[in-house]
Amino acid sequence: MDVLLVSPDERSRQLMALSVRSIERRLGQELRFRAARNGELGTTAALRDRPDVIVADEIASRAGAFGLARTLRDDIEPYTGVIVILLDRKHDAWLAKWSGADAWFVKPVDPFELADRLLDLVTEKESA
Repeated sequence: MDVLLVSPDERSRQLMALSVRSIERRLGQELRFRAARNGELGTTAALRDRPDVIVADEIASRAGAFGLARTLRDDIEPYTGVIVILLDRKHDAWLAKWSGADAWFVKPVDPFELADRLLDLVTEKESA
């Protein structure tokens, strides 16, 4: 399963990867990670590579996480994978919903909660 991590902060991308990697054994699939430093690069990578999952930090500057999700969902060939956005403020949940994100979490994110929700979303998409 291909996973795209989008954040300007290297440490945030590492923490995202650790959290997401915890579902690898439960899912029974190897996870392959790619990273992008901002929403613009993330959008380009997602349209080109079509990863199964995207985890984007809200502060993914330059066409941030909301723009990334909205662009992918509105594309001529809409992105059908899982998009999760990590929010700085709970008040931005409406933006995550508007953008087409499948789930969102307010930072700091509980890594186990993120992993469990991702596993649920991926399993739902695979069985649809």
